[in-house]
Amino acid sequence: MKLSVPFYRFILLIITWLLFISHSKSFDHYSNPKVSEELEFKTDGLYFAEFYDYIFRGHFENLEMKRDDMFFLVIFDKYLRAYGGQCDRYLPAGKVEILNQVCKTEEVTKNGWGDVVSRVCVEYTWVGSGLYAKPELYTAYAEIDQIQRSKGLSTMVDMITNPNSMGNSVDLIHKTNGLNNDMVKLFQMNACSSAGLKRFEENLELFALNKAPIRMQEASKYTTMKKSGGPTGNQNFNKLIDDLVYDQSKTWAFNKYTAGSISNVQASLKDSEGRPKELSAYYNFSGFSGNSKGSVRITFEKGLPKCIYFYDYPQNCKTPNSSILAAFAEGKYAN
Repeated sequence: MKLSVPFYRFILLIITWLLFISHSKSFDHYSNPKVSEELEFKTDGLYFAEFYDYIFRGHFENLEMKRDDMFFLVIFDKYLRAYGGQCDRYLPAGKVEILNQVCKTEEVTKNGWGDVVSRVCVEYTWVGSGLYAKPELYTAYAEIDQIQRSKGLSTMVDMITNPNSMGNSVDLIHKTNGLNNDMVKLFQMNACSSAGLKRFEENLELFALNKAPIRMQEASKYTTMKKSGGPTGNQNFNKLIDDLVYDQSKTWAFNKYTAGSISNVQASLKDSEGRPKELSAYYNFSGFSGNSKGSVRITFEKGLPKCIYFYDYPQNCKTPNSSILAAFAEGKYAN
């Protein structure tokens, strides 16, 4: 059910903003052309697989996310903490502790009966988190953190005044959940000491510092997919939509998607090659109110899913999982 009361809308935005800050020149893309192509960095199935792959390959020009985007800070922060927690024995002797900002002094307001009516932090301090990071990466992270702090007020105003602020706030929470899942899987898929992970870190630092990447020649499969577009001919769109919705549901806070429940798939528009420009379908899920039915609409660009819109936030574009899109482009959903 949608929240439309302005007060609750504002509160959710405040909570979302606090969630992110608590975790909290142009490129010469061809400066390093002679890079070994033997490195491997596994990202298939991850929520931000495309982003990780472009960073690893040094293909910064293909990134939709910019270094001063708020969510890049979140990704960087989560990565440092995940590495510090799962790969601590691979940290150098000069490792540095990751700090958390916490409230040092609160201003408490009480009513005439002595009940607390508000608490406002008036002084903050930094304390150690117990997790450590590589010093060069933490220095790069600190630069991005400072960029976000300087933009804090304007970012907050933009979030509140955006016409789709509620949908965007929920989407940020979903992205954070997806990122949390990524940070569990990433180090299961890639060894802490692997050369591929090291290259990813090197380029992550360079991207943060707005410097030229260490560039691989081989194109990412995600770039190839976007150039070639989606497949023609008969496709199992029920299965495609089921996979896309199931992937999105991994980040849902309360509802649980009923896998395999996609029904009544409709293609309202098609392009000149007979590929869909828009699909709609129904699905089942369970939640606080028991079993329910929802609807989803998916728009396509060059025959590939571009945006997923769910019925509760019909203006909020959810980005489809890039690994699923790559499989679709390769014909793995053909009938």
